[in-house]
Amino acid sequence: MVFLDIGGVLYDDGVYARSWQRALREAGGSFTDDEFAEEYRLARASQSGSFRRRLADRFLGPGLPIEPIEEIAARYWAYPPEALLPDVRPCLEVLSGRYRLGIVANQPAHVREAMVRDGLEGYFEVWGVSGDVGLEKPDPRLFAHVLYVAGVAPPRAAMVGDRLDYDVRPARTAGMKAVWVLRGEAPDEPTPSQLAEADAAVRSLEELPGALERL
Repeated sequence: MVFLDIGGVLYDDGVYARSWQRALREAGGSFTDDEFAEEYRLARASQSGSFRRRLADRFLGPGLPIEPIEEIAARYWAYPPEALLPDVRPCLEVLSGRYRLGIVANQPAHVREAMVRDGLEGYFEVWGVSGDVGLEKPDPRLFAHVLYVAGVAPPRAAMVGDRLDYDVRPARTAGMKAVWVLRGEAPDEPTPSQLAEADAAVRSLEELPGALERL
């Protein structure tokens, strides 16, 4: 069983970043595009903790509730057709002939509408979308939930995602294999110690079928 993240893996994660940049400004933040980009880069490099919390603390002040900002960002967090990454469909065609597929993602429930529109929904049989399930990565209960629904033992499952802290580490803690996709919220230049945390790392989904076969 192979579980995939959505943002950064299937769709361009710039949609998420831009939604938060806009929400922070509407919430009263004053910053340049370059300042936001640099803070987002640092968050990607650290691979440690909530990007939303970090961005809110940096641009609005530490400790403020982020739920109101999340509500604003949700209005802009929707994937247009052009956000679908070009290597997704060819990869899913290959994987669907070899594995059962599922989703584990921190996304609003309406993300499934975009996937239906783009012809992706039929590839997946298990859906662990935070907006539906009420659990968010890296909560181990979300990984336990999708494994239970799939009826698969952890050693026979793999997680494919762009975050160490939200994808790779919790998946491996759950006993699953983990493939790190080096785009989206992954660092531009991951360190050797970061790369060593995953069972495999790929820079595009063209590499994913081969990486999974070698696990």
